[in-house]
Amino acid sequence: MNDLSIKWFMSINAFLLRLSRGRLGSRLGTQTILLLHSTGRKSGMERVIPIAYFDYEGKHLIVGSNWGKDKNADWYLNLKQQPRAALEVRGERIEVQSREAIGEEYARLWQFATEHHPPYLRYQKMTTRHIPIMVFEPAN
Repeated sequence: MNDLSIKWFMSINAFLLRLSRGRLGSRLGTQTILLLHSTGRKSGMERVIPIAYFDYEGKHLIVGSNWGKDKNADWYLNLKQQPRAALEVRGERIEVQSREAIGEEYARLWQFATEHHPPYLRYQKMTTRHIPIMVFEPAN
């Protein structure tokens, strides 16, 4: 997918998710979609995008595949600077703290993610960068 198609698709999907409070646009093939609210690292403004996620042991996971591109997605860079965020899951907003999975945890989560969505393996072959996995837990 080219960048313009991705932006167009994401805008429509975010609109449907908001309008329906998660009833429309929350499934994309085998993937489940949420709205990620993060703070722009340059602008300081709220950024909202629809993105695929997994539920895993009471946590939410987002794989930073960025469609196999050679650079990390802006949402990932935003979270690295400001890990506090919010997720809208099935119409419910959840305040969260994010962190990047590393080491053994990363290996376990990568296996889980690729078993549930095998295209991540193709994305990994398309890029030389490490594909990050962000873990989201409820903020205190």
